[in-house]
Amino acid sequence: MSWRATVLTLFPEMFPGPLGVSLLGKAREKNLWSLDVRDIREHGLGKHRTVDDTPAGGGPGMVMRADVACAALDAARATNEAPAIYLSPRGKPLTQARVRDLVAGPGVTLLCGRFEGVDQRAIEARNLEEISLGDFVLAGGEIAAMALIEAAVRLIPGVLGAQASPEEESFENGLLEYPHFTRPQSFEGRDIPAVLTGGNHSEISKWRQAQAQSLTRARRPDLWALYEKPKA
Repeated sequence: MSWRATVLTLFPEMFPGPLGVSLLGKAREKNLWSLDVRDIREHGLGKHRTVDDTPAGGGPGMVMRADVACAALDAARATNEAPAIYLSPRGKPLTQARVRDLVAGPGVTLLCGRFEGVDQRAIEARNLEEISLGDFVLAGGEIAAMALIEAAVRLIPGVLGAQASPEEESFENGLLEYPHFTRPQSFEGRDIPAVLTGGNHSEISKWRQAQAQSLTRARRPDLWALYEKPKA
């Protein structure tokens, strides 16, 4: 059985979007992974399929109802046992390590919020894992869901092809990735570093490692601190 991403959203027309093109789209056509998009509004209430209501305690915006969110989740999870995730700016930051854990399983069930968010009782009642892409706020969880799915699918064997080397990419070894260069040899007065064209693979490896360390130290001191931390 292929890895499956189940997405619960109020805007199913947004999918597959970028997930349907390039290598990810081809991998889906080859059944290396599958996408199941479900409309939360199918579980809405009344003839207007209402999915939200005003916030308890007052305030702006609307909140997705717990009964609607849970009905959508229960219907989706009746056919799979994948981890259920709610994309939320207050969740734990998504990491490459967590992505690898998710890829090792059967797939993911992703709840895309809208409005002011989802009733807290739905999150607790269905034991949803809250995941964030960063310290910023989007209009909804759909773009975040696409990002998580792409990060996962590209790690599935056979998706990137034989020439891909995900082990050398950013975050895989606790460091940001080193810079890349290609032809022409000289561009607007900037040359490809000589070490990369000298053919000495040992020196190239050392240069790349040094560059990765330097970039991480300068741009992500939080990652650098973890990288330098003595391993238990």
